[in-house]
Amino acid sequence: MNVGAGKREWTGLAVLALPTVLLSLDVSVLHLAVPQLAADLMPSSSELLWIVDGYGFLIAGFLITMGTLGDRIGRRKLLMIGSAAFGAASIAAAFAPTPTALIAARSVLGVAGATLMPSTLALISNLFQDARQRRTAIAVWMSAFMGGMVIGPVVGGLLLEHFWWGSVFLLGVPVMVLLLLTAPALLPEHRDEHAGRLDLVSVALSLGTILPIVFSLKETAKHGPQPAGLTALAAGLVLGAVFVRRQRHLADPMLDLRLLRNRAVGVALGVMLIGAVILGGITLLVSQYLQLVAALSAFEAGVLLAPQAVAVVVGSLLAPWLAARFQPGFVLGSGMLVAAAGLLLFSQVRGDGLVLVVVGISLAAFGMGPQGVFCTEMVIGSVPPRRAGAASAMTETIGEFGIAMGIAVFGSIATAVYRDEVALPPLPTARCRSSPGRRRPRRSGSRGGRARRPAERARPRAGCLHQRAARGRHQQRCGRRRDRRHRHGRVA
Repeated sequence: MNVGAGKREWTGLAVLALPTVLLSLDVSVLHLAVPQLAADLMPSSSELLWIVDGYGFLIAGFLITMGTLGDRIGRRKLLMIGSAAFGAASIAAAFAPTPTALIAARSVLGVAGATLMPSTLALISNLFQDARQRRTAIAVWMSAFMGGMVIGPVVGGLLLEHFWWGSVFLLGVPVMVLLLLTAPALLPEHRDEHAGRLDLVSVALSLGTILPIVFSLKETAKHGPQPAGLTALAAGLVLGAVFVRRQRHLADPMLDLRLLRNRAVGVALGVMLIGAVILGGITLLVSQYLQLVAALSAFEAGVLLAPQAVAVVVGSLLAPWLAARFQPGFVLGSGMLVAAAGLLLFSQVRGDGLVLVVVGISLAAFGMGPQGVFCTEMVIGSVPPRRAGAASAMTETIGEFGIAMGIAVFGSIATAVYRDEVALPPLPTARCRSSPGRRRPRRSGSRGGRARRPAERARPRAGCLHQRAARGRHQQRCGRRRDRRHRHGRVA
């Protein structure tokens, strides 16, 4: 008989919720910071894509490795190592002077972030042996993640109103410090005493599978089918087949494929993937719509994004209550129908439909809330505690890869539609000279760093688009102020 969790376990759950808040903060605030970031660092289109997407793809690539590593060296130990690395990389990202430096810092954040999620979820599996308590703990854990998405846009938008774009990365530093101070006292160590050595060949194969496929997706979205993209896709699929074959023949595989023979687990992972793709893509489109179409400030956009995360929190917290009264399949199906209704509302948005946007995405998020809790608990509960890290990594890989894939796919579709439907003249090959507030090359020794070389000045910059969008928002706000002055003058 399973022993119920006590005060220490529930307090430990509060500590484990801290990294999930941090990860969601880092994801949610970056979308709001992109316009300012692009205007300041002026990255190329490919650099901006890696700044936004590279973090999520590296998390997805390393999750299985880190989950398996935690089973071997200890989940609490891996959690603390990853927390320290995440905090240090956050500081480096905040003060990155160039796009390359920011990409490097975001890459470290991705690898460090891959240690946090499987470690926390595996420790929850160890702390809560009772199935009902474990489901409640997972609901709290997921609610903490979405709670970070509630406060992230609001706090991040407020920071962007008063400070530079790098300030949004500093939000995670105090969270990591608090975790490092409290984890040793509240979290017991767990590891698989019988696990073998980490198979480095499997690690290389897992990365060699994910990253080429991601590269192929980006290249095909930007340029259509090209030899480089197709070659990368073929290489990723071949390495993926080799990876699967190797896992089937290893006595202690990095990814236990036998878990997928369980039909419930397979369905759960499929539902999680679909939900993550939709959630990641819709969040990107909504944030861009609010700032570039509705001409809202970063803070105003953050406030309007908060109801979406609140809806997911409510849906997640309802999951344990629903589990006691209905079959999981019924709850999952009903949730997906509710989410589909929300997406249908969102599809009806035209030029001015903020209410419809908020209602649509909130309804979709509410429908996706219970499926995350049910699917995660279904996978975690199907493996022995010693394999909890690898199972946790599997669920997180699906979620993170789905979100990153949603951002890439939905963003590429939106770009293609924009390019085809809006007949704008092409941007010049050099830096956008018609944009207001065009940056001059910095002189050596000036504030902000060295002067740009001619090759750098000749690169087309993604900042041009954001500068044009900023000019449009500025003109809209000036028009609103003129209207208000005109009305006041008439009243006087």
